[in-house]
Amino acid sequence: MDPRTLCFLSCCLLICVTSADFQEHGGTPEALKKKDVKAASPGAGKPSGAPGRRKPESDQSQKSLRTKTPVEPAAPSPLAPSILTQVAGRGRFQRVGDSLSLRAGESLELRCWGKVVHWRVPAYLGEEGEGRLRIRHFRQHSRLQLVNSTGADTGEYSCWACQDAACPEDQARQGKTFIFFTDPEELFIPTENYYEMVQLRSHQPVLLPCQVTNPLAQVTLHREFPPEEVPVDGTDISFDVKKGFTIHQPRASLAGSLFCLASLGGIRQISTKYMLIYINYPSSSPKPTIQASAVSVLLGENFSVTCTILSEPEIAVDFSWEYPGQKLGRPPYVSERAHAVRREGQVQQEAGSTLYVEEARAGDAGIYTCRATNLQGTGTATTHVHVTPSPRVSPAPS
Repeated sequence: MDPRTLCFLSCCLLICVTSADFQEHGGTPEALKKKDVKAASPGAGKPSGAPGRRKPESDQSQKSLRTKTPVEPAAPSPLAPSILTQVAGRGRFQRVGDSLSLRAGESLELRCWGKVVHWRVPAYLGEEGEGRLRIRHFRQHSRLQLVNSTGADTGEYSCWACQDAACPEDQARQGKTFIFFTDPEELFIPTENYYEMVQLRSHQPVLLPCQVTNPLAQVTLHREFPPEEVPVDGTDISFDVKKGFTIHQPRASLAGSLFCLASLGGIRQISTKYMLIYINYPSSSPKPTIQASAVSVLLGENFSVTCTILSEPEIAVDFSWEYPGQKLGRPPYVSERAHAVRREGQVQQEAGSTLYVEEARAGDAGIYTCRATNLQGTGTATTHVHVTPSPRVSPAPS
């Protein structure tokens, strides 16, 4: 090979090697210098006093393995909306919502997080003792287990937790859920009674507790005689799948035998029959007023004391008396009345009782007490009657 050609190829090779090294170290000689400085000073950029040598990764991993120990599942954060969770599997927990559906026969396990935990379950379950329901308390939580579940177990399950036993329920953290144990053979929660008496009180809502075991069941309300469906408009009567039918505006026309009908997947079942008895219930206890025919009477005179109340129409009121003559063995002479009156544009009932005292004696002086009683309670009113001797009559002048 020609010496000139060999020299030219050697120069080209040197240029290529230098260019590759230049690009690898940042593209400029200054960058190459900076990278050399950083590589030579591994402690640069750390706070003063910080160690300049890192521990090997293998040492840290071994220390982590040595200190790691199994722990209980962590309790929910204090900011969590509920302290109640369901055990969905080994080591798996999920928060329960407003309601939960399980098949009858499945097991249930709930955990309530707190140091001092109290549970509330459907009433009859709480009476079973150590049967299908088991509750066990731990240091940071309490566990509820239910096995061999049935449709009758449908209901609300709740808990409240405190830091100590003295914490009242209204100040504790609470969690609750309504659990449906679906049973294709029992659309309604079973009851022991074929008929159930219900007072249809005029002054307050009335609940017909025909609860279903499946939230998907379609439920309607029916009258037994004459057979017809009772309209449910959501205002006068409403339905809640967790409670049943609520009659918000009780009236006499709803009295009689009613029942609920549930339908699901071609299955139709009727509930317990409810015998509704209408009662015109007063809105409040009586507030009687009392007045004597005379505050002061003479010996031997007749007088009376009258007790009166105003109430809603057709409200039954019972009157009773206490009077001084009872100590003398004097029997009461009483008359009662009740009639409708119009006051301030409204029709009301005025009821009254009058106690008569004939030929007043000294022992008839004292306090007269009237008591008026209705279904809401008793009201009392009193008055005082004085009995004075008759004035002496002066002899006529002769």
